Amino acid sequence: MVRKAHTPFTLALLFVALLAAQGCGKLKARDLLNKGVQAYKAGQFDQAIEDFKESKDLDPDLTNARLYLATAYSSQYIPGAPSDENVRMGQQAIEEYKEVLEKDPNNLSAIDGIGAILYNMGGTPYDPKKFEESKTYHEKHIQLSPNDPEPYYWIGVIDWSLAFRGNKDMRVEYNTKAKKQVKDTDGMPPPLATDFQTKYGAAIQEGIDNLKKAIELRPDYDDAMAYLNLLYRQKADTEMTAQAHDDDEKMADELVDKVKAIKQKKMEAAQQGNS
Repeated sequence: MVRKAHTPFTLALLFVALLAAQGCGKLKARDLLNKGVQAYKAGQFDQAIEDFKESKDLDPDLTNARLYLATAYSSQYIPGAPSDENVRMGQQAIEEYKEVLEKDPNNLSAIDGIGAILYNMGGTPYDPKKFEESKTYHEKHIQLSPNDPEPYYWIGVIDWSLAFRGNKDMRVEYNTKAKKQVKDTDGMPPPLATDFQTKYGAAIQEGIDNLKKAIELRPDYDDAMAYLNLLYRQKADTEMTAQAHDDDEKMADELVDKVKAIKQKKMEAAQQGNS
């Protein structure tokens, strides 16, 4: 068999044909992306996942296909469900988001997506390492876009989650050894408060600072105020004097009143908008 040399004209034709094939692949990828979005909106998640996967394969540079695929996996993940299939969904979502970050390290949608699913994974069963890992992604968001209030809010939520669980566990351990039991509604006795401060004082203060920043950026951020109230109640358990404890509780109560006022105002505005 004789191997013929390609002429420049033949090579040009081959190049044009290759470009045309790539162009068709990209068009089909976008068509599949659109079909996947429609299937996702219709609640047909399995079909949406297949469309997004094929779209990604046809055009690896189509970032939205990867983001939608990760979102579809994430929406299928049920926090706390122990099945292997459910855990796999969560891991696949993280892997897809990480693939986006490999190509676009500053993609906030992928950063937030990983932070959200790690937070959900850390709740049930309780896994403080996943909470801490989730926090790193919210911190990265802040580095890239420091005027967005949401990542500050989520750091505060995570810090409260860690402190609340630590508080609960420390009370249980203390009550197994102490003659006088400490109720959940009681302040911590000094030795326990000292230990709680040592272990969780920094996280509590970090959470307070971040929630205050979120409220500074969004003055009517009632959810942030609600968690700030909860963190002040955790802070009260770190105090060594009754006065300091009462001051923290007072701050918490004032925040509850603010939240109620803001929610009332929003409800009235919504009713006026519908009338």
